[in-house]
Amino acid sequence: MMAIRSFTDLDSYKECRLLRKNIAQLVKDSFPKEEKYRLSDQIIRSSRSITTCIAEGYGRFHYQENVQYCRMSRGSLQETLEHLITAYDEGYISVETLKTFKTQIDACITYLNGYIAYLLKAQKSKE
Repeated sequence: MMAIRSFTDLDSYKECRLLRKNIAQLVKDSFPKEEKYRLSDQIIRSSRSITTCIAEGYGRFHYQENVQYCRMSRGSLQETLEHLITAYDEGYISVETLKTFKTQIDACITYLNGYIAYLLKAQKSKE
């Protein structure tokens, strides 16, 4: 097992980073120009928040704060999914694209839930 030296070593971060990169590419390829300061901006911001919260929580060095930031990251995953649903409703993406991103978001949530469980267990062992 690889030692965790940085938030960038976390599997949850790696999976969420891939999602963020895929969202950025989707926006560039599929969203119309008139959405630049509306839906495009919102989905980019929410997807960036996912990884930002993981990084910030990791930097807090306290289990409970780290857990709280991971929970915010999980909320940003749900927000990103809602923006994708809106993009589908507006005809910017296909149902297949929505399903693919939903699967990726579900995987990110699973990784985050595992990391949260690990943090809570580690916190209990220190008490």
